[in-house]
Amino acid sequence: MAEQLGEVESRIAAACVRAGRPRESVELIAVSKTFPAEAISEVAACGQVLFGESRLQEAEPKIAALPSSIRWHFIGGVQRNKVRKILPLFECIHAIDSLKLAGYVDQVAAELGLFPKVFLQVNVGGEASKGGFEPGEIREVMSSLLGLKRLQIQGLMTIPPAGPEAESARKWFVALRELRDQLQQEAGAALHQLSMGMSGDYEVAIEEGATLVRVGSAIFGNRAYRVDGELG
Repeated sequence: MAEQLGEVESRIAAACVRAGRPRESVELIAVSKTFPAEAISEVAACGQVLFGESRLQEAEPKIAALPSSIRWHFIGGVQRNKVRKILPLFECIHAIDSLKLAGYVDQVAAELGLFPKVFLQVNVGGEASKGGFEPGEIREVMSSLLGLKRLQIQGLMTIPPAGPEAESARKWFVALRELRDQLQQEAGAALHQLSMGMSGDYEVAIEEGATLVRVGSAIFGNRAYRVDGELG
């Protein structure tokens, strides 16, 4: 895993050079879902500090067992009945996919005295199998989202439609970046971050403006199982 992490880091650095961006403009989320705490500890020993988990029940014992210096992002679909437990454990949530969910998270955050960082998930490909705001919808509700007192909206996130090669995702990454730019201009939103790109296409995502990439199998190896629609 140390070699694989090093390879991913090298590829991130090279993509940043091609895009004319500094390496520090991109943050790597090591997606550790389905892998044990021992594997996370091994990767953390190589200097990786940010990890992504998508299932609360799986993540809780890992977080409890590992050093507090490790940072955690929640990258799975957010269930309302799990919000109260998710918020204290994770510094950021990557999949706020509706105004209703955003309002509920904001309400719970107020009750807990928290100001959670979140990303707004956008379904750029219009796929029925995936959640997220439609591009037109998010433009309509952006002012309401910005009016929520507790949520610190970092930017936009997407999972592009599956394609035969990494290059297939480029147009969807461009679409998310252009939508972000429009929202910043139209709504005055400070959406500085773009969470996009996974193990198969993170280099293309960086070339198109990603500030966080979610890489799992390229670091940890193949998982025992896969759940469609998740983020790493």
